[in-house]
Amino acid sequence: MSTALPATGYEVRLVTRPEGLPTVENFAVVEAPSPTPAEGEVLVRNLAFRVSASIRMMISEGAEAVEGVPFPALGPGDTLAEQAVGAVVMAGRDSGLKPGDLVSHHLGYREYAAVPLTGLPRLSGDPTDPTHPTHPTDPIVHLGHGWTAYAALTRGVQIRPGDTVFVSGASGAIGSMAGQIACLLGAARVIGSAGSPAKADRLISGLGYDAVVLRGGGSMADQLRAAAPEGIDVVLDAVGGEQLAAAIEVANPGARILVIGALSGQLATSGTGRTAPVELDSVQLLLKKITVRGYSADDDPDALAEWNEKSAQWLRAGEIVFPHARIKGIGNAPQAIVDTIGGRHLGTVVVEI
Repeated sequence: MSTALPATGYEVRLVTRPEGLPTVENFAVVEAPSPTPAEGEVLVRNLAFRVSASIRMMISEGAEAVEGVPFPALGPGDTLAEQAVGAVVMAGRDSGLKPGDLVSHHLGYREYAAVPLTGLPRLSGDPTDPTHPTHPTDPIVHLGHGWTAYAALTRGVQIRPGDTVFVSGASGAIGSMAGQIACLLGAARVIGSAGSPAKADRLISGLGYDAVVLRGGGSMADQLRAAAPEGIDVVLDAVGGEQLAAAIEVANPGARILVIGALSGQLATSGTGRTAPVELDSVQLLLKKITVRGYSADDDPDALAEWNEKSAQWLRAGEIVFPHARIKGIGNAPQAIVDTIGGRHLGTVVVEI
């Protein structure tokens, strides 16, 4: 292995746990010694990392008290973590990697990371080869949640030709891809929900949506009825709350509902962000024989390779786009967290180092 190592790098740490929604004061960007990779690890210089609203579930006061959630609780002094893409700096001879190779891992929010080789995917055999099936037009594409939406719509619930699909939280990282994917899979009509007219316009103008209902725009059920006069067949729910309740009210007999998130809890002004209570009419579930299922794309890891191949083809053909907000500099990560949870951005939020 080469002995050339960066002496230090910057990382984002939790200073204090927020009570309610976080502020920039809950975080600090600090300079720390660069990690030395142990046996079975490689040193990666991160190029960019994703910022997700789910970070709220990891950092809030009282988070350890909630069990059975896939997000580990973080305490003061801990470095935050999220999906990242980076370039290998140091790798052992038997690692199968060489300096410059692009990889994806879960140790974002830092400039340098010592990443275990186990399960570490190389993004391309040759990052400069545009003919490679997983070659990104931009490495940041690999931070998107398109594969989550793809897995949900092909494994969690199968889109049938002619389906009317409702995607809650349509302007988020998953939703901004889900509308496009649903169309490519044969949906006849795709409806989303968003928090502002500006986001609604963007979703309709180029992200696969035929109509958008607005949070705070009056009765959600009434808006959905107007947008889907023939009812809803498939629901991809990332929000919960009134949006899930309204979707059940407007759902057709035999509708399939896939719950993939709980933004109504993560964006609540109080609590840990790990609960999202909702009042549902179980009579509707019974009479309409509606299926409701919780789902994680991690349940179907085979979908990732399939998505990488299809998305590369769709991107090159101009059939999909990757909506994202690109934040420059790790020093702006705390504000990016606050803005993401506050719903300022559309699509995937990425901090570029």
